[in-house]
Amino acid sequence: MNYRISLLLTLAILSNSCKEEKSASTEAEKPTESPWLLGFEKTKTNPIMQADSTYLFLDPISKKEVQWQKADVFNPGAIVKNDTVFLLFRAEDNPDAILGGRTSRIGLAYSTNGIDFTKYPEPVLFPDNDEFAQWDQPGGIEDPRIVETPDGTYIMLYTSWNKDVARLSSATSKNLKNWTKQGPVFENANNGKFLNEWSKSGSIVTELVHGRLIAKKINGKYLMYWGELFVNLATSINGVDWEPSLTDKGELLHSFKPTLNDFDSHLTEPGPPALFTEAGILLLYNGKNLSGEGATDKYPEGTYCGGQVLFDKNDPTKMIERLDAPFICPSLPHEISGQYKAGTTFIEGLVYFKDKWFLYYGTADSMVGLAVKE
Repeated sequence: MNYRISLLLTLAILSNSCKEEKSASTEAEKPTESPWLLGFEKTKTNPIMQADSTYLFLDPISKKEVQWQKADVFNPGAIVKNDTVFLLFRAEDNPDAILGGRTSRIGLAYSTNGIDFTKYPEPVLFPDNDEFAQWDQPGGIEDPRIVETPDGTYIMLYTSWNKDVARLSSATSKNLKNWTKQGPVFENANNGKFLNEWSKSGSIVTELVHGRLIAKKINGKYLMYWGELFVNLATSINGVDWEPSLTDKGELLHSFKPTLNDFDSHLTEPGPPALFTEAGILLLYNGKNLSGEGATDKYPEGTYCGGQVLFDKNDPTKMIERLDAPFICPSLPHEISGQYKAGTTFIEGLVYFKDKWFLYYGTADSMVGLAVKE
């Protein structure tokens, strides 16, 4: 049985399971008011950030100066500090390499209006001659998400890419500029059972506190939705070392799965930090449409759009409801260009800033876009 047939059969079985689970839910479990974060509009200035070959960096691995932003700048995490928006963005160096063949580093930029950003000259997180090189080399460090903890520590979750296995990793900082790598988040979990399993895209649950999104502990632990094909759940005491939620058989517990013949028929990948609300835990996620059998014809095959799903705040493994249509999709000419021409609005950064929601996304795997909700 080939991979595609196996995947479709698996999704069909899981889809039926989800339908049964959802039908068993009572109407009382659903919020009376709309739980969704809707009404985002793309800004007139778009993209807001692009590649720039003028930025140079002495690579500690090759001992050579590299144009670390020459190829692409995209997929940013976002945070507000001192009435300023900071973006931690992914930058790739070699435009001649094919998709997935470039080295990624994390850059830092700031803005007082959320639109016009100033970049720091050098990356703040990058592959180095350190104990983490086995995870970070040669593909680099990708796709950061960032949260602030109640004590003011910043936690960045990112993908370590050694071009063999993608591993979700973490780093910590007190000032957003100087970061300490903490290694793969599942390195110590279950005696290392999941260390060499493919893992990406960590979305830590946060709560809006005095205008800032702060990581929230529930029953004494932080929660994180993560994964690429399926959305999984993990818990942590310190926000750095995580324990994945498992089934009775010791397998990863899938809290949310792709929906065949819809915009998220292939991948359901967590986006920016999830939001703890009165209605439940709201996760904004990235959904990819399949190519061929199982895809929807409402959106081009291979397209990434943004969706939303609500989980029970008393049982975060339990889905309450899924928004039945994407709330953001590629629609601008540059969003179907670059190194991923099927089109992407890959959401990773969300902040509440000046009484508005700012949603930052990577587009075409090449640039940074912005949509704002009043």
